[in-house]
Amino acid sequence: MSTTVNTFFWFDANVGEAADFYVAAIPNSAVTSSTPGPDGSPFVVTLELAGHSITLLNGGPGHPLNDSASVQVIVETQEEVDRLWDALTAGGGEPGPCGWLTDKYGLSWQVVPSALFTLMSGEPARSMAVNTTMRTMSKLDIKTLQDAYDNA
Repeated sequence: MSTTVNTFFWFDANVGEAADFYVAAIPNSAVTSSTPGPDGSPFVVTLELAGHSITLLNGGPGHPLNDSASVQVIVETQEEVDRLWDALTAGGGEPGPCGWLTDKYGLSWQVVPSALFTLMSGEPARSMAVNTTMRTMSKLDIKTLQDAYDNA
């Protein structure tokens, strides 16, 4: 018997447009299936975002997206943090604290440099300095986080 885990998000509308937006922003991503609704527009869209399966449903109002669920994207470089941040906030997205943002469709994201995990798992005083610094940021900056670690 096989088990599959998939992330599922309920949208009010526009899942086809949102899926295309996400696939364009995240490298190595694609829409894998789309089921039309009664009016012919996408009703259920499944996509792979860098190997992670996500399904989007045009469920209508009643279950709005909020920051209690988010998609975390871990990247290697500041350039990729910057690129994803700009792509995902484009067109009406909103920056949030500590590397979080909300895109124009209302889905919450965390754009996280992989270096953060190393910096946060080091010596406790240094990790706390990184944590304190991170709390002052919106988009995460690797150099600033590294400086906080090094100067603690």
